[in-house]
Amino acid sequence: MKFWIQLCFSAVLLLVILPDTNAQVTKTPKHEFRAAWIATVYGLDWPQQGAGESQQKGDLRQLLDHLQNAGINAVIFQVRSIGDAMYESNYEPWSHYLTGRQGRDPGYDPLAFVIEESHSRGMELHAWFNPYRVNNGTSFTPADNHVTVTHPEWTYKAGPLTLLDPGKEDVRNYVVSIIMDVARRYNIDGVHFDDYFYPYPPNQITTQDSQTFQTESRGFMSLFDWRRDNVNLLVAQIADSLRSFDSAIKFGISPFGIWKNNVPRGIRGLDAYSVIYADATAWIRQKTIDYLAPQLYWPFGGAQAYEKLAPWWADQIDDRHLYPGHGLYRTEASSPISPMEIPNQVAFSRDYWGIHGSIFFRARHIAPGRGGNFAQTMRDGLYQYPALTPSMDWKDQTVPAAPLNLVASQDGGAILLKWDPPDEAPARYAVYRVRSELEPDVTTAAQDARNLIAIAGKTTVIDIPSADAGKHWYFVQSVSSNSIESDPSNAVVSPIQTGRDPELAGQGLSMVVYPTVFEQQAQVEYTLQEPGTVTLQVVDVIGRSRVMLIRDEYRQPGQHALTINASEYALANGVYWLVLWKDNQQIVRRFMLAQ
Repeated sequence: MKFWIQLCFSAVLLLVILPDTNAQVTKTPKHEFRAAWIATVYGLDWPQQGAGESQQKGDLRQLLDHLQNAGINAVIFQVRSIGDAMYESNYEPWSHYLTGRQGRDPGYDPLAFVIEESHSRGMELHAWFNPYRVNNGTSFTPADNHVTVTHPEWTYKAGPLTLLDPGKEDVRNYVVSIIMDVARRYNIDGVHFDDYFYPYPPNQITTQDSQTFQTESRGFMSLFDWRRDNVNLLVAQIADSLRSFDSAIKFGISPFGIWKNNVPRGIRGLDAYSVIYADATAWIRQKTIDYLAPQLYWPFGGAQAYEKLAPWWADQIDDRHLYPGHGLYRTEASSPISPMEIPNQVAFSRDYWGIHGSIFFRARHIAPGRGGNFAQTMRDGLYQYPALTPSMDWKDQTVPAAPLNLVASQDGGAILLKWDPPDEAPARYAVYRVRSELEPDVTTAAQDARNLIAIAGKTTVIDIPSADAGKHWYFVQSVSSNSIESDPSNAVVSPIQTGRDPELAGQGLSMVVYPTVFEQQAQVEYTLQEPGTVTLQVVDVIGRSRVMLIRDEYRQPGQHALTINASEYALANGVYWLVLWKDNQQIVRRFMLAQ
């Protein structure tokens, strides 16, 4: 195993993912979990406290756009951080992170909003709960229905923290009730816990639960074994409740990345098993979780070496899924890690059976230019093709019905794809594009991840055609909540035929945009050797036409120039495509706005 780890690590270093549109990747998986945590505690990623409904919604849309542009296919959204709610709860007060006062109605339902926005982008939405923490030491006045007011006997203090006592049966029932209330009323794809069970040092628990141990010991002689079992009981109770209600809902936990000190050999750090009483291996053995996302926030090498910890967790995972958590925030820390550290970790993990994807902490660091330019690096390399989330063998394998009546039409310099949903609408759709002179074998084409161009939550997609010469065909497949695909729709040929971009200059058409990364303005120059009708538009990476600079206007031969002004066209930070059409010729150029 040691030789294999070293060999894979060397291969990763040789296949560093460069920010280049021609970058090569180790392999292209069609199914891979690519998620990001959106932390609402302290407003870390969102929201701006007191900003109001319109601003908060706009900020969240932009954040989701950034995630989708980077290739993310699942969102882990924090809905409960300190016994509060980022949704209209039947049990707990509105979070004060929304309005500045706990219990104040923000005027809309953030969870319902983020579910709709995520699903419309073809992304899963997992609701992230902190089960025990009810006060993190910040200054706020608890609402009348906050659990510290209604049931102070369920809580204990640990330094500045106030937490629910995991040893109390009433506490476990209460937490399950909260989670199941969300599962019943909201169309979530998953339930997610982070790593906060019993408190971390320097606020670790000592004797605060001694009375509970005496009255609710359940026959345990060891206090420490009892504490671990308290957590295991809650995890099992949630798993049973979710499966009884809707087995399609996934249940995942993100434990601290080190299970025990010196496991595997040479690893040094906090002992989650003995200090915060989290035994993640028990959840695997008991099949109470669908996935684990251990927080492996350390680089290659050292006392918490990623190349040791990730394979160790993969060896433990059995038939569940493993999505290592990556500390993307560390690329911007006071002692930052290399910008290529996280992409190299993702590439390294792809070589291991049992590792099915990644989750990145945090969403804000995936914005353009952040995280060591992480978003562009991944989109140009490892995430240059979309991916479906992995299917879980122990969940429903029902094949959904196929989409109907796919049609393709020209929309300026893009192609508009529309189709009808089947009678029972699926969770999302997979859209494929294949270069072929004859109608392709779509069943075979769907097996090649490089033909997948979009994961859609709606029945329309706008595509920028490939620059490859020849005909392009499209087809669509329904996708279930467990990422099971349907038979294909009808296949349709593109109404636009394109030529290879490098050859267009010789055919009398060329274009440049500079700078390719700009803050306010970008200059566009294009040259025509022959007169003709020109269309020039700006399209975002998910195919939406954002700005029509020129529409079907006649131009004389020669060089032409214009300016793209970000404020004039209300462009947000992100990656865009500039698409130039003249007759049957097309040129596409990529640029980025990073203010």
